[in-house]
Amino acid sequence: MSRLSVAVASVVAAALVTAAAPAHAQGRGNGHQSHPPSSSALPTPTGAAPVTEGAAPFAWIDDASVLPPGMMVVSVSTTRWQGTDLSEVEAPIVGVAAGVAPRLQISASIPHVVADDVNGVAGGIDTTYLSAKFGVLTRKTSNVKLAVAPTLEILGAGALESLAPGTSRTQFGLPVSLEVGGSSLRMFASAGFFSQGVWYAGGGVGGTLTRRVAASVAFSRAWTTNPIGSAVGDRRDVSGTLAFSVRPQISVFGAVGTTVATADQDGAGTTISGGVVFLLWPGRP
Repeated sequence: MSRLSVAVASVVAAALVTAAAPAHAQGRGNGHQSHPPSSSALPTPTGAAPVTEGAAPFAWIDDASVLPPGMMVVSVSTTRWQGTDLSEVEAPIVGVAAGVAPRLQISASIPHVVADDVNGVAGGIDTTYLSAKFGVLTRKTSNVKLAVAPTLEILGAGALESLAPGTSRTQFGLPVSLEVGGSSLRMFASAGFFSQGVWYAGGGVGGTLTRRVAASVAFSRAWTTNPIGSAVGDRRDVSGTLAFSVRPQISVFGAVGTTVATADQDGAGTTISGGVVFLLWPGRP
């Protein structure tokens, strides 16, 4: 089995690890103490589902690798988030990424919330991310890479309601990623901002354990400098994922993430997710 396919699976798994089950305003209105991450505009470790050649990390905490032209990766997954007194499920979460030119890939993450009448959660499409990732510095003479990924965020209903009235549903973000290392082991770090005074930073490590197995772990923090009208102010997440290559073009994964030093109203909880990843590269065996 190719090391590339294992690494790609790890990236998608990581990107979706806390694709955090959204809770819309109805859940908060039913007296629940917990506020799932998607009930705010803070980017969760789910985001734009970055997909690269490396055994990368968790959405915004991404490495700086870029898919080669012609390669496409499609993932389908499901996620369950559990807070103190509220749980939430997203299924399916569809991620797509494609290399469209040297140093350039585009990607999208589209999660669907499962309706829950007991908790007062309305089903439907949650916050969606569309991004273009550009490799500013590629590894030709060194083991260092740098990338930027301008991102369009289309807020779901819960996130939109956490902001001041009249706030636009469409927000803009600019993640920047740094990567050091090779395919067997790499370190990565990311930082960036989004509209409405939202910031994030974090980093981690990932790599291939065997020809078929890849793993990664990461830590991230998201916060806002403009908390007025926002239900969430500061969140910290630790995440890990394990991916197994069934065939060179197909991999499966499992992942777990949890918040640390985070209040219930700031999205404290644990997330478990899993899914399948398909690697499409016309003209390649």
